[in-house]
Amino acid sequence: MDILQVVPAFSPACGGTATAAFQLSKKLSERGNHVTIATTDFRLDEEYRQSITEKGVEVIPFHCAANISSFLFSPSMKRWLNARIAEFDIIHLHDFRSYQNYLVHSFAKRYQIPYVLQPDNSLPRVIAKKKLKWLYDIFFGFSILRDLDAFVAISEEELRFAQSFGISEKSTHLVYLGIDDNVYFGNPPAYGGFREKHHVRGRMILYLGRLHKSKGIDIVVQAFSRISKRQEDAVLVVAGSDDGYQAELEKLISELGINNKVLITGYVDELDKVRAYVDADLFVHAVRYMGGVGFTPLEAIKCGTPVIVTKECGEVIQKANCGCFVKYGDIDDLADKMIFLLSNPEESSKMVERGRHYIEQNLSWDSIAQYIEKLYENCICHA
Repeated sequence: MDILQVVPAFSPACGGTATAAFQLSKKLSERGNHVTIATTDFRLDEEYRQSITEKGVEVIPFHCAANISSFLFSPSMKRWLNARIAEFDIIHLHDFRSYQNYLVHSFAKRYQIPYVLQPDNSLPRVIAKKKLKWLYDIFFGFSILRDLDAFVAISEEELRFAQSFGISEKSTHLVYLGIDDNVYFGNPPAYGGFREKHHVRGRMILYLGRLHKSKGIDIVVQAFSRISKRQEDAVLVVAGSDDGYQAELEKLISELGINNKVLITGYVDELDKVRAYVDADLFVHAVRYMGGVGFTPLEAIKCGTPVIVTKECGEVIQKANCGCFVKYGDIDDLADKMIFLLSNPEESSKMVERGRHYIEQNLSWDSIAQYIEKLYENCICHA
């Protein structure tokens, strides 16, 4: 098959959407398909691009002429679609409210090419930019949803949201995101690399992700400030690129008087990310909303680190019974759970082993690509 994957930005720093497009495209190419990724040059990671180009995947970054509230205008994409869209058998749209999806949708309908939509939990109008999301849906979004051939949800909660948007049950497919087997199913890096690089000593509690208010980092910091008085050797590491919240976070850390116990590293590359997971004694993911499944807690478990998550992102963790849960915003409970896991290594190890087993049995990108390939074939047959 000739497959077009569409993603607004293509860099691991841009989160799980780019990662999903990368991993799926790589596996589909290995299965003998011709895969092209259409994206923008916004924060484009050339090394990331080159690593998948070597696997036979064509990556075409169109110039981002303007970035308005993360709406990436790439008008040069239209000329390319005019010239090449007819080559493709199937289109896979990642994310939801993007200029790229609006544009590709119009071409897909004109040329009668079936397409799959995978919003990656971006469908609900929650947390921020609610009015802008409504406007997008009115002018473009509802048409994209109405005309799709299949909807890929990455959580059961997203399935429910899809149905609330009027998408038929027969068009929806639950496909959890996978864990990169080359990194996480092989031999992880040796213990201590991240600690040595960043001069971390003591018991390391890790947050890894974008620095955004919705990620609950303020809750993690406040809970950590409470346990730091009981666990004097504890250190909180905050790893990830700033998404507009770092200055406020640093102010909070200073007000709590824990500057000497919190390290903010900024963006970490893939190798450093895995090293951080391996070196951490505990991983905390206290997001306000994730649509049911958090990706980074599963990566942490695969690297042998126990996790605490909010129910909003713990769907897989709950299925595998492999972590502790807290209610979003409950600082006391989060502090108690941190102390519990740090003080009970045997119970932590049991949770990790249950999680590892579930991941290896259910979250392989090979099996996901095989399922998606069959989904594509079915869409093409019924187009």
